Amino acid sequence: MPDSPVKGVAWDHRRCWGPLDADANSLARSGGLTVNWERRSLFSFGEGDLEPFCDAADMVIFDHPFTGDVARRGLMHDLTEWLTPDDIAVFERNAVGGSFDSYKFEGGIYGLPVDAAATTAAWRADLLADMGQKVPVTFEEVLALGAEARRHDKWIAWPAKPTDLMCGYIAMAVSLGHEPGSGDGPFVPRDLSEDLIARLVALRKVIHPESVGWNPIRLFDHMTSADDVLYTPYAFNYVNYASHPTRPLSFGAPPRHGAGPGRGLLGGAGIGISTRSGDPKRAFDYAMRLVAPEFQAGPYVANGGQPGMRAAWQSEDCDRMTNGFFSSCLKAMDDAFLRPNLPGFVPFFHDATERLAAVVNDGASHDDYWNWQTETHDALRDKRKVAAR
Repeated sequence: MPDSPVKGVAWDHRRCWGPLDADANSLARSGGLTVNWERRSLFSFGEGDLEPFCDAADMVIFDHPFTGDVARRGLMHDLTEWLTPDDIAVFERNAVGGSFDSYKFEGGIYGLPVDAAATTAAWRADLLADMGQKVPVTFEEVLALGAEARRHDKWIAWPAKPTDLMCGYIAMAVSLGHEPGSGDGPFVPRDLSEDLIARLVALRKVIHPESVGWNPIRLFDHMTSADDVLYTPYAFNYVNYASHPTRPLSFGAPPRHGAGPGRGLLGGAGIGISTRSGDPKRAFDYAMRLVAPEFQAGPYVANGGQPGMRAAWQSEDCDRMTNGFFSSCLKAMDDAFLRPNLPGFVPFFHDATERLAAVVNDGASHDDYWNWQTETHDALRDKRKVAAR
């Protein structure tokens, strides 16, 4: 009787499922292991409940802020059960910024870094050249470009759905020297938060009107199918759009807000092994195949993936086939801010996105938002301290 298939859950974009499906098909043709990948939405990946997927699959590709909940709720295996010291050394050498550290929690490792991303700027080099404009370096230059673009019947844009508003709020805070959730103070100091709201509102005034309904995928789909949007200061980068045959996008560091570099948020995805799996070691062994540096720098990129291993980001072949995407983004990846992964952070983040959107878009009270944000995050942090004792 043949072995049952290994079941996995990916998120629904070619950047994720492209290399996974290609490898599963290759194995099927060779008579090897049978691997079936299901897909879930980008929103579910970033903010949904992981437990139903862990119930139904051996492997789940997940977003790193879930790591604390994964550990505390026992949803996925601590991979130190199978990782050798040599394996861990390979991951440490191949880390892209905080990509490997993002799956660690209280001494355990709950994901393998199969994909790495960050919020960066993106632009149409051809449209900027047509206007005689350079890529903005500072936030003030972004606003100026937005005004100039309108004089040419063009726009700058920004994924400004609530989730992306919150990502922008955090990225601006980090660029101004404060890492939200660090230390024992508020998530973001009150005065800084007021400044961030003013910046978000100023940006909101000059972006394409459809931005409020766009996530990064929808924005990049628009930028590579129309010619009216020439730049965005913040969006999670996607390698697939750098290789568009007629309207390729360029990617690089987000704008500066102070004396230091512009910084974004670390994204990416990890593979976790469900504690409900009937054969977790077999699933782990297959997952290790997908994160092997030679695979990541070869078939993974060739089939549309955005690798989690530094060997691929430093590969000249990978860079050449993606129009310089990896070399243009690597410093921004290394500089990117690693969001907290304490238990409960994802629901906190989700609620914060809606409340922040009300402040930026509808003029709701900043003080009410800041008080809620501070009290809620403080409670999560204090709860973790108690649980860790």
